Amino acid sequence: MSSLMVENPGLLTTVQDLGRPGFGPLGVSPSGAADSVALRLGNMLVGNEQGAAALEMTLVGGQYTFPEGAVIAFAGADFGTKLNGRPVEMWIAHAVLPGGTLELGLTNEGARCYLCVAGGIQVERFLGSASTHLLSGLGGFAGRALRKGDVLQIGAPMQKIRRRRISPTVLEMLRPRKSLRVTQGPQADWFLEETTRAFYEGAFRVSEDSDRLGLRLEGASVAPKSTREMISEGVSLGAVQVTPSGQPIILFVEQQTAGGYPKIANVIGADLHCIGQLRPRDEITFARVSLEEARALWIAQEQLLNSGEDLFA
Repeated sequence: MSSLMVENPGLLTTVQDLGRPGFGPLGVSPSGAADSVALRLGNMLVGNEQGAAALEMTLVGGQYTFPEGAVIAFAGADFGTKLNGRPVEMWIAHAVLPGGTLELGLTNEGARCYLCVAGGIQVERFLGSASTHLLSGLGGFAGRALRKGDVLQIGAPMQKIRRRRISPTVLEMLRPRKSLRVTQGPQADWFLEETTRAFYEGAFRVSEDSDRLGLRLEGASVAPKSTREMISEGVSLGAVQVTPSGQPIILFVEQQTAGGYPKIANVIGADLHCIGQLRPRDEITFARVSLEEARALWIAQEQLLNSGEDLFA
């Protein structure tokens, strides 16, 4: 079994796969890749199953060595990656010779980059998933972000790897949006008409006080029309809940599984990966779609991601 050595972990690098959905009733949020689309595409480039575990890097990449070599691909945001000092392309598989070292800098656009390795990152699974849940300290590599000196094991490649790249047309179709499409939330009628209009017609800035639990938004207040309290209820990934002060918060992959704030909207499934590429101070807007439209968009995205050779140039 080959390995990956962490020389510099960057700002926040964790092991992530597609998470552990279905445990919300037990109080366990799914975690997993913040940009699941990028993870899936990167894994396909190196011959892995779409949900294989990879490294998720946030804003700043770091430095990593492969003592035995590996086949790798980078997906998501461009961190200006170099292999042994030479620039490395995104969205294509690369062979790393034994002793090869990767260096990743600051993001050029977007928030997260995925380092996918043929064979996948091998860690002990928790509730069927390799993903790191930082808040609870469970899953991933010792339940935490990576540190200098960590050594991670890599599995054996599943198949012979063809050097191919993701089609530019596909990348354009899946490009992360900053106009997030949403459906109406379960407490949408708690908000005045003019407040709802302000929510959909205004722009919001992602606060620096944002993380994998949720993205706090700065902008016009969208406080509900009543100060009444609601009974806590289950909340979904992508729910846009509003605090009494009027601040919207997009619940994300390490969200609490129940909450007592009214929810004005919910980001649709086809746009959840877009949240994972939002950086502090990014400006976003919301666009309302029907449940039927949301479902059609989700089906179309899944069909594209499972279209086999049509994904590649």
